[in-house]
Amino acid sequence: MFIKSKYTIFFYLTLFFIVLLLLLTANYSLSISYKEALNLYYNSSILSIITNISTHIFGHNDLALRTPFILFYLLSSILMFLITKDYFKYEKDRFLSVLIFMSLPGVLSASLLVNTAIVVTFLTLLYIYFYQEHKRHLYYLLPFLLLVDNSFSILFLALFLFSLKTKDRKLLYISSILFVISLIIYGVPTDGKPRGFLIDTVGTYAAIFSPILFLYFLYVIYRLIISRQIDLTTYISSTALILSILVSFRQRIYIEDFAPYVVIAIPSMVKMFLHSYRVRLKEFRRNYSIMAFTIVIMLGINVVFTFINKPIYLLIENPQKHFVYQYHFAKELSNELKSKGINRIFLEDKDLLLRLKFYEIEEGTDYYLSTKEFYNYDDKISIYYYQKELFAIYIKKLI
Repeated sequence: MFIKSKYTIFFYLTLFFIVLLLLLTANYSLSISYKEALNLYYNSSILSIITNISTHIFGHNDLALRTPFILFYLLSSILMFLITKDYFKYEKDRFLSVLIFMSLPGVLSASLLVNTAIVVTFLTLLYIYFYQEHKRHLYYLLPFLLLVDNSFSILFLALFLFSLKTKDRKLLYISSILFVISLIIYGVPTDGKPRGFLIDTVGTYAAIFSPILFLYFLYVIYRLIISRQIDLTTYISSTALILSILVSFRQRIYIEDFAPYVVIAIPSMVKMFLHSYRVRLKEFRRNYSIMAFTIVIMLGINVVFTFINKPIYLLIENPQKHFVYQYHFAKELSNELKSKGINRIFLEDKDLLLRLKFYEIEEGTDYYLSTKEFYNYDDKISIYYYQKELFAIYIKKLI
């Protein structure tokens, strides 16, 4: 029978609910950003292929733009659930582990935005699942990963280190060759003056996990390494973490390259925490209970802000300081322009112009638009969220 316990049912119901929230958020709360528009129209990457296929089939709308990444989130969650099948003694522990993974701010945000992070997470989990089920490596997938994203060089490095432990010559040769090829193709970023960005990196990890959860993650990785209880997943996560910290001593890193490999260590964290909790008498569990309660509260707050963040504009003076400002207002602006019969515009802000192109507002000479107020403009459009002006643009008819 496919469904073995009530926790399996809880998992699929929770996953369905979260995916539904993601779809609603994608359709109603977000607009395409400039970087996403670049990926759609100009960049030649896996993101361009995915987004162009989806928007070609389902039309130029935010739901079509973001649904493929929500699908990768769905599949990643299912893979994580399957991978942890025999990892925990109790089904409720397994459910808790996967629930935390699904609720991580970094995982949820990656599923809503056009970036490779959730794609990398899915493919990495697929590789781990195949290895766990068949006790052999999915070698045929590795050359394909080389073409997907530059961050898979981290996976190749982790597999190389893992091959040294397992004395797997075939994996050693393949992973080392692919790692070198990846460096040749994508290069090693060394631009700018050497500067320390360790604090920035730690802060970003704390935002992806939540601060206390990330600190505990560091402790778990340390414990696993010194106790030599290192499986394939731990090799991948620890390699990504240590490499990101080392690189941060010199330059700013792209956290999207490392985070997908770090978040897959959630089951190890949950397992160690629950073991430490249960081996103690009730009167000595207080600190662990406080830690667990704090983590749950912080994850809950992060989940709420992921889906409901527009009211934050009421709390900040400068709307541009909102953490998702770049994903707002473009869709509403395009709807206002269309309602006034404005479809062809000249706009000095080329970034905004590219965003509006997605909503079928083309470059032309019918109207002049400016984000700065100018003499004798004909009209003004303001975008409000909760009665607070978020964005304003001034219009002059040219013909």
